[in-house]
Amino acid sequence: MVLGKTFDHLREILKPIMSKKKEELSEETLNSADNAGQNDIAEKEGNSPVEQEANGELDEVAQLKANLAELNDKYLRLYSEFDNFKRRTSRERVELLQSASRDIILALLPVLDDFERAEKSIENAKNLEAVREGVELVHHKLKNILAQNGLQALDSVGKEFDVDFHEAITKIPAPSEEMKGKVVDEVERGYQLRDKVIRFAKVVVGE
Repeated sequence: MVLGKTFDHLREILKPIMSKKKEELSEETLNSADNAGQNDIAEKEGNSPVEQEANGELDEVAQLKANLAELNDKYLRLYSEFDNFKRRTSRERVELLQSASRDIILALLPVLDDFERAEKSIENAKNLEAVREGVELVHHKLKNILAQNGLQALDSVGKEFDVDFHEAITKIPAPSEEMKGKVVDEVERGYQLRDKVIRFAKVVVGE
């Protein structure tokens, strides 16, 4: 009798606890079922988390391929433009050189005509002074034409020896103390074209 009352008393105490536990288990079961149902629906619709991640990676790869294709197209266009520019500038350079050669030759033709007339006059010349004057006139005309096109002769005698302008052929004892290290004689005149030496002067240097 006492044991029966004791069991009844324990049942009353445990009844609220068991009821709460059942509710928790029921809620957990419902949540699990709900999640499982959502996953089933997502899988049926093709939007499972795995597939969503795979689709995202595919989209990223497609975007990278599109960017690569765009950059490749820009590179090909730029290369084509550069190649056309290189050909055009090369052609223009050749035309410029040909034009410059043509201009200088046209300028020198009158000098050539003067030399031809001088040759004819020398054959029957009796006055050497007149011949000398004629040669000097032709020489003066030639120098003027070349100077107009930027050619300048280098004055070397008496100047300090400078490897930027002179080429020493030999060295001799200086005629005076002041001429040591200077150009004593000029074997071949040097020239510069618009401030750029195109032929070094061949000189004799005093030491």
